[in-house]
Amino acid sequence: MNKARSAVGANAGAAPQVVDAVIGLGANLGDTVATLTAARRALGTLPQTALVRSSSLYRTAPVGFQDQPDFLNAVCWLQTSLPAAALATELFALEQVLGRVRTTERDGPRAIDLDLLYYEGMACDDPDMHIPHPRLHERAFVLYPWVEIMPDFTLPGHGALNDLCEQVQGQRVERLPTVW
Repeated sequence: MNKARSAVGANAGAAPQVVDAVIGLGANLGDTVATLTAARRALGTLPQTALVRSSSLYRTAPVGFQDQPDFLNAVCWLQTSLPAAALATELFALEQVLGRVRTTERDGPRAIDLDLLYYEGMACDDPDMHIPHPRLHERAFVLYPWVEIMPDFTLPGHGALNDLCEQVQGQRVERLPTVW
């Protein structure tokens, strides 16, 4: 059962339960540092949500479509009492505010990408929502920043983040000294 929704029913008057959520941030068009910084700040202002920690910025090679600029990526750890669907809706709206133009091209260049990677206590594989994100365990651009801020985390069904990082060592990823 989704912990964020567990307050519904017998405990309907109780405060909503706070859960951990992990958001992946990425961009490779425009002023990527400024856009990612604005996104990180905005995540901390979402309703019923607190920004716990954010990773460093990482320069990473594109995945899939290769003929595009490198990405800057980061991961943010949130604590929220928003249901997963509401949090995903907030992320989508934030992407639009920050200049995301959605196309049918998968893995193409973008001004901003905010992915709900993990939502505590939830596994979902619906057409509109995949939690945990289906390919995150294969992607250095997610794993390296995530392990930086949650080094002891174990991804349900896949294992410890440190072990997963070892499996993607061949992917180009560089931690940047940039303060954002």
